[in-house]
This record gives sequence, structure tokens and C-alpha cells, in this order.
Amino acid sequence: MIGIDIAEVARRAGLPASTLRFYEEKGLIASIGRRGQRRLFDSDVLERLALIALGRAAGFSLDEIALMFAPDGEPRIDRDRLAAKADELDGTIRRLQAMRDGLRHAAACPAPSHMECPTFRRLMRAAASGAIQAGPTIPGRRTA
Repeated sequence: MIGIDIAEVARRAGLPASTLRFYEEKGLIASIGRRGQRRLFDSDVLERLALIALGRAAGFSLDEIALMFAPDGEPRIDRDRLAAKADELDGTIRRLQAMRDGLRHAAACPAPSHMECPTFRRLMRAAASGAIQAGPTIPGRRTA
């Protein structure tokens, strides 16, 4: 059996072996056997890991990424899901731009106190109402 051991896959993919083991637990990748105590992977695992990295960078959860593979392991990427994620990113970009502009204004505002600045107060009300939420998903962060 020829395969790439987990250390080499980790090196080539730029991921820790623990992430590879986690991805295997989640069913995102599969080892093809062992050489001693080390898992072995088929060389196509590198392409699959690249697809997973792209999905994570776009903000997809690991569960969403898992749905992008057919039972035989071949990519099955739903174009409607990609369009929906692009729309979601557009909304995130708009919110982040508004936050950036508000922060820039607050940093340069001539008001004696931020609490006296109408723009800063609008930004606070927007945050309190939920119109401005926590930042975007961090690529590489492990979430389900």
C-alpha cells in the first residue's frame, strides 16, 4: 500500500496533524491505512484539504463543507449555496464598512467626548440593537 503519511500531509498542507485527525473524525477526509502508528492518506487528500481550506476561508462551517462532498468523496458543490454565501459576505462587508467608517469618524471627531458625538451614539445604538454584530468567522477556526 502506497500512501502519504500524516506527517507529510501535515507538512504539505500546512496543517497540524491534530487538525487532520479532527477532519478525519468529522468525515471530511479518510485515511487509507497505517504504517506503524501513523495514518496514511491517498495523495488526493491534498486537493480535498485545499477545498476544505477554501470553504473555511469563505466562512463555511465544517458541517457545511461536509455537505459539499458526495458519498463517494467527490466534490458536489451546490451553486445555490455558493451564491447564498456570497450574499452573506456582501452583508458582512457592508456591516464592516459601516463599522470602519464609524470608528474612523470617532477617532477624528472634534466633539469633546465621544458620548457627545451624534455619529458615535448612532453607532452605539446600532450595536445595542443587534444591527452590528460580532466580527466574521475567522478562517481556520474550528467550529461545527
